[in-house]
Amino acid sequence: MTFKKYLQIFEKKAVKIEKRIRLLISVFILTFLVVFSTFFYFDKALIFVPVLLIASFLLTYFALLEGIEKMAWFGLFFMPVSLTIFFYLFYFLFPGRWLTRIPYTVVYSISLYAVLLCANIFNVGVEKNLQLYRAAFSINFFYQAFLAFIVFNILFSFKGIFLINMLIAGGAGFLLSLHLFWSIKLDKRLEKEIVDYALFMSILLTELSILISFFPLRGTIAALFLTASFYSLGGIIYNFIDQKLFKETIREYVFVWAFVLVITLLSISW
Repeated sequence: MTFKKYLQIFEKKAVKIEKRIRLLISVFILTFLVVFSTFFYFDKALIFVPVLLIASFLLTYFALLEGIEKMAWFGLFFMPVSLTIFFYLFYFLFPGRWLTRIPYTVVYSISLYAVLLCANIFNVGVEKNLQLYRAAFSINFFYQAFLAFIVFNILFSFKGIFLINMLIAGGAGFLLSLHLFWSIKLDKRLEKEIVDYALFMSILLTELSILISFFPLRGTIAALFLTASFYSLGGIIYNFIDQKLFKETIREYVFVWAFVLVITLLSISW
């Protein structure tokens, strides 16, 4: 029996389970795997990363199952998989005890359930003018910014050279921006306009990561500044693509970025 046959049999059996139950099962299994992996030291992290990568992909597929095609293979899987991997790596920045493990577990499970729900809403093709889609888009954007902060925090915690910072910050910025701008229209194919805007965001974050690498800043502050840059510019661009860019919108995002910039400048310790 071929792999395709096994997959068809699996899909027929899995589709009989209510989708919300499948979501809960996926969240429970992934939460268990992530928590189990935190009992090992960081030098074992490389062993668990591919395990969590495969498990998060398969369980996301199990949770969503129907109607996945073309660009959706990236758009629907990116957030659950990335959140799982980087949330796991983020744990090692904290003391390894139950006092941190319990809230860490709660935040991860809630976050994973939220991004899976958003992916499901994007997958079923909800009309963009409906409140459900707008809520899903807003929650997804929030968790993209949250994921960006985690990635940048992990990056600057290693205190690496600016070349490493620029490559990772630029790559993360491109993928996050690509996902953000794709979720505006949810097209099955990737438009050149979306790629161009994502590249622009990537270049900007690359340049900012180079600049901030030469300032004596704590890793958390540097990560916060890059996250605010991603959130503010990404928000302006997505409103522009969605043809909803107004002066008030620009003012709000610029205020957020300027406020974080002031905090960043005041945190410099020469």
